[in-house]
Amino acid sequence: MTAPIIVGSFELVSFPDLGIAEVVAKVDTGAYSGTVHATNITETTDPSGDQILEFYPLGKAELKTHSRDYTSKQIRSSNGQLETRFVINTKIILQGQEYPISISLADRSAMMKSVLIGRQFLRRQRIIVDVRQGTQYAYAVKEAEL
Repeated sequence: MTAPIIVGSFELVSFPDLGIAEVVAKVDTGAYSGTVHATNITETTDPSGDQILEFYPLGKAELKTHSRDYTSKQIRSSNGQLETRFVINTKIILQGQEYPISISLADRSAMMKSVLIGRQFLRRQRIIVDVRQGTQYAYAVKEAEL
């Protein structure tokens, strides 16, 4: 049996498929699912007639990307309201390891961190959170994340 992976309450993560490298994520066992800050989220059709989801990861137009592997779900936001969000299947790099992740897209511009990692991902990957770790990233400024 391999040793469990232990992460802190804040971790540097990357989303290679989204062009995001080393952004500080809040690891939150109180949140069920994870979210990436995104803007200009639009469902559209590509030239071949397939449905795709276009968006700006981290709200940056220069990172504009799309996903074919997505769905929409009802998700309860931090203020307790149910909202419909798009959820994409992608990859995350955490502590040098790549994992599959389903993560929702939402406007997190008012939040301290652009990325939130919830307990669903942590459980699936058998990751333990030690809140004493990762504190060096707690006050990292969003603009410096890319």
